[in-house]
Amino acid sequence: MKFIAIILMISAMVFSGSGPYKSNLRHIVKTEDGSKTEHIKDIRGNIEDPLLLKVVLKRKYLDGEVSEEIVKETIWALEDFWAKYEAWQLVDMDEEKLVFETVVDDISPLLKLNGFFGITEDGTLTIFNGNPDQADIIQSFFQIDIKKLEGKKQLQLKKGIPVRTKEIYTEVLETMKQYSLDKQNEKKPK
Repeated sequence: MKFIAIILMISAMVFSGSGPYKSNLRHIVKTEDGSKTEHIKDIRGNIEDPLLLKVVLKRKYLDGEVSEEIVKETIWALEDFWAKYEAWQLVDMDEEKLVFETVVDDISPLLKLNGFFGITEDGTLTIFNGNPDQADIIQSFFQIDIKKLEGKKQLQLKKGIPVRTKEIYTEVLETMKQYSLDKQNEKKPK
């Protein structure tokens, strides 16, 4: 419902010519010397400059990281602009900027580059920016029953398991869930 209201508001602004949203029409005009030039006219027939807008692109990743990119768009035709951002969701706008958002079905570039699964002193499964001994925490998950974790897995977590792909990220989380203290507390009768 909110999306429909936004579209109606933008359409009203476009067709009334108010705000930064003006519908532009391209016209090829033959000049006196026989060459052609392109003029931009708004729907009322006035020659217009292109619309300049700041566009904020927010990407939300599986690991909770949000990246933000700011681009300046020169808009000659609104139809082309909306087609370009068709896969994005408009979440905010004002006269100077539009904010679009998308959910990325992958882990963030930061995790791929420098993320390591490890455990903290209290046994919490954590992703670190670099090796776990550097203690630069990106994200914490749940506490693990270290006693039930086999020696090889304990050693891997102490050294750090590199998080290079979405598959490794989900595999480690799924594997470690069975050692979660929260899960074991749920099984105990009260």
